[in-house]
Amino acid sequence: MPREILLGDAHTHLDQYPRAEMSEILDRARESEVVFAVCAGTTLQSTQDCIDLSELHEQLYSGVGIHPMEANAPVDERVYEELERMAKSSSKVVCISEVGLDYLPGSPDHDTQDQVFREHIRLARSLGLPVIFHSRESHPAVFKLLREENAGEVGGAMHYFQGDEATARAAIDCGFYISLARPLIRLPELQEVAKVIPLENIVLETDAAPQPFKKYRTNWTEPRHVRSVAQTLAEIKGISIAEVARVTTGNLARMLKLERLLN
Repeated sequence: MPREILLGDAHTHLDQYPRAEMSEILDRARESEVVFAVCAGTTLQSTQDCIDLSELHEQLYSGVGIHPMEANAPVDERVYEELERMAKSSSKVVCISEVGLDYLPGSPDHDTQDQVFREHIRLARSLGLPVIFHSRESHPAVFKLLREENAGEVGGAMHYFQGDEATARAAIDCGFYISLARPLIRLPELQEVAKVIPLENIVLETDAAPQPFKKYRTNWTEPRHVRSVAQTLAEIKGISIAEVARVTTGNLARMLKLERLLN
């Protein structure tokens, strides 16, 4: 009999965990009905690590990308070809991620970030892969660039969304899903946004990575925590967690061309 609840995690950094922990992390994910998760690359080496990890574990898939906080130099022909090679090296590569713009003080030069992001979108369009993008203090610039590069042709998701309703609708208008993570559980203003955004425009994630600043290891975010995000979204919308899972996981699976995982 098919399971009523199937969940996916659109964005993690599991490559940053010790490999010895991975089987237990994925066992806990399975116990929470999380059937797949995506590992996002942040550098060339991180991207290769994500691909290698996804090849070792059936539940895992990978993204190719250079994080905007790592965009310290333009993507030249050599780097582009290396990203393209890695993207084509495995059937477990399902997106371009984590890429985008980050305009915090101390972030890399904005023009360099812009060039790096544009090259990733062009790679995504050439390969037919969705883009999962990062935007921090940079929403207008991100949406302008997405439109100029016709990124809606491949779509994707706005990662770790914490913006307002206008920002969410701008992302949707560009052809992207809103990706909600654990901030949904604790931020009333984000809950108000989630209430009015259609479920058909939402996917779920954790952004799971090691969190040594937390006192107890059991509190570190893992893919299993997608379930608590789904439960919160169900309560906000007044529907069952099964319905939330059906729609949001279906959205994610279609975006990543992983519909077979839901059969």
